[in-house]
Amino acid sequence: MYKLKFFVDFEKEEKWLVKMANDGYHLQNASFGYRFQKGEPEAATIKIDFRKFKKKEDFIDYCTMFEDSGWKHLAGTKSSGIQYFKKMNDTVDDEIFSDNHSKAARYKRYASMCFELAISYLPILLVFYLTDIIHFKALINPKELYFTPGLWDKEGVYFWFSFLFETPFALMRGLAWSFIPLAMIFYFFFGYRAKKLYLQKR
Repeated sequence: MYKLKFFVDFEKEEKWLVKMANDGYHLQNASFGYRFQKGEPEAATIKIDFRKFKKKEDFIDYCTMFEDSGWKHLAGTKSSGIQYFKKMNDTVDDEIFSDNHSKAARYKRYASMCFELAISYLPILLVFYLTDIIHFKALINPKELYFTPGLWDKEGVYFWFSFLFETPFALMRGLAWSFIPLAMIFYFFFGYRAKKLYLQKR
């Protein structure tokens, strides 16, 4: 089963994943949404960390350290940042962090990544503007997005056929770039929320 949800608060995300496990849905993957496998209901303990690694060996050592401490790595990659762990037995402590500062620090790392991603889109937005991929004038006059010769002089069926045929292409030309500012807003918002949570929980 696949579910599309977005969290900034890791503790709320942990509680939701625990509830899903209690209902018999066990986390298999978490990448732009969550993929679960249906199974027996389980009173699981799931915790989340945020770590990115440059080397695969460091990521393997990180996962091995948790496994040796009684925590199974459920999802996450060396570059994904968010790492999911499940407690493997009752002899293990319910918390993966040694103190509140370490627990809060994951929000600081997450906020830094979000701000970096938001800023990284600025050069792309500038290139799109300089190469006329972004049509600001079309926001005022959408007719500029239509390239069919004499389109606006046609009448009746001929006009509607040409208009409807080209409209999908016009929308692509006029709106394809809009994912960039939307992504920037998305990452800035998540970064702001994560930074705020860090200040509250440290």
